[in-house]
Amino acid sequence: MKFSVIFEAQLTDPTPEREHQVIRDCVEQAVLAEEMGFDRIWAVEHHSLKWYAHMSAPEIFLTWVAAKTSTIRIGHGVVCMPFKFNHPVRVAERAAMLDLLSGGRLDLGAGRGGTLQETSLCGVDKERTVQEVEEALRIIGAAWQKDELEYHGELIDIDPHPILPRPEQTPHPPLFLACSRAETLTQAAELGIGALVMGFAGPESIAGMRSTYDAAIGARTGDRLVSTVVNDHFSVLCPTIVLDDREEARRIGIRGQRFFAQSIGHWYGGAGIPDEAVDGSADEAAAMRSAAEQVVARLNEQNIPVRPAATATFNADHAYGSADDAIAYVERLRDAGADEIMCLIQMGTVPQEACLETIRQWGAKVIPYFRGSAR
Repeated sequence: MKFSVIFEAQLTDPTPEREHQVIRDCVEQAVLAEEMGFDRIWAVEHHSLKWYAHMSAPEIFLTWVAAKTSTIRIGHGVVCMPFKFNHPVRVAERAAMLDLLSGGRLDLGAGRGGTLQETSLCGVDKERTVQEVEEALRIIGAAWQKDELEYHGELIDIDPHPILPRPEQTPHPPLFLACSRAETLTQAAELGIGALVMGFAGPESIAGMRSTYDAAIGARTGDRLVSTVVNDHFSVLCPTIVLDDREEARRIGIRGQRFFAQSIGHWYGGAGIPDEAVDGSADEAAAMRSAAEQVVARLNEQNIPVRPAATATFNADHAYGSADDAIAYVERLRDAGADEIMCLIQMGTVPQEACLETIRQWGAKVIPYFRGSAR
């Protein structure tokens, strides 16, 4: 099983000074993650999502991290693949350059960037995003298979051109797709690419998603594969804060997750702005439940069907507490079928020292347990 850290670069009460600091903080966390034995970092591309994500150019962030590290894999995931965000050939060129400069450490994930805030910024047609993501993956999967790329699809035509430079990994870095629904899990399996799965609903939900993914892998005929290389890797999100003080870790983690949920709910569900002045003495779990109820009410008001994923971000049963608590939770994720644990640590209200200490605790106690040296 692999272990990674995922970055959105979240920020409460943004100012330019705080924004600059949070990006530097993420770099510090990523470098420490390598020192503590993590296998990979992931950086997620979003645009114009104040509070929720200030990682608008993850390829630059990842290049900076790659230059400061030597072994940890560099996860450019997800890239917003609709064409008006990023032309598929430009994604391929940037990916190859980063793979080359990092010594063959790149992994490349795809996503839609589907909020109205993002699509309106770049003039993306929301009705075409699913189709454009798949077509982009086909282009990227074919870009270095021959000396020149020629592609003629339903949405885009590319006459023969060499795609330069070539990546260090052959024929290309492993491909992934962000998955939150059964449809995208099935799509990822049929395309032969890895699944990056939001895990807020808990291990039972993850087990169901793994079953969907495996069933689609078992049923695929190969006619939809985007590359000659198949990547059936199942990565699962794991919100976590681990400290010596178990109760303090839970308080910080649940408070951070509440901010995450409120900020994503603002852009994806039309909820209010995040509550930036969370009362540290309050019952955060109760506050999370109350916030979840508010999200459901807003969705009902807008006649939007409420799916389990709509409020899963408010589930507080995650790897918060001591290292033993984290180990027990990861065992449940492993048993649910996770190939990789993506640690979500940098949530908007979490202090930098708590992020760094969590990475240290995972490296000293949690990861060694699953690699045998601490059993």
